Amino acid sequence: MKLDFAFVINSVLLGVGLAMDAFSVSLANGLNDTKMKKNRMSEIAGVFAGFQFAMPLIGWICVHTISRYFKAFERAVPWIALLLLALIGGKMLSEGSRTAPAEEKETSLGAGALLIQGIATSIDALSVGFTIAGYGWGMALAACAIIAAVTFALCMAGLAIGKRFGTRLSNSAQIIGGIILIAIGIEIFIGGIF
Repeated sequence: MKLDFAFVINSVLLGVGLAMDAFSVSLANGLNDTKMKKNRMSEIAGVFAGFQFAMPLIGWICVHTISRYFKAFERAVPWIALLLLALIGGKMLSEGSRTAPAEEKETSLGAGALLIQGIATSIDALSVGFTIAGYGWGMALAACAIIAAVTFALCMAGLAIGKRFGTRLSNSAQIIGGIILIAIGIEIFIGGIF
């Protein structure tokens, strides 16, 4: 295989498909923290992009080394994503339902929560390793880099949109963000089971 226009388009489309969960979570994060600075937005988008780069590559490596063990793990992916996103979403719902004004709430996203979000939204990308299994090492890296770039751009857009609407929604933003995360977890679960 060679790096051509069709390869780039396929990788971009794959990136868009994989980044939809990360985009939605970024939207929820923007709703939750309307005062987020650009460098923090870049950090969050970078974490999501990093996971979307790593997971398909790990899947590719698994296909070429331990594929029969990976197939057994693949059945657990929907359950893991549902659990992680439900925990984070539930915490946001709990915090959002408190009566304290928005100015008094701690709205920043912690490093642990961000890592959990990154894992939860990218764990299904492990299976992309099967779709790119025919690629050589260089092409697999290139495909993963394109997926990461697309994810970064979409997450930055999601954060910006969330910030804009979060300002208008005030105290309800955290509740809406929590509902979005739980809904994404359910969608990943249902899509992975059926």
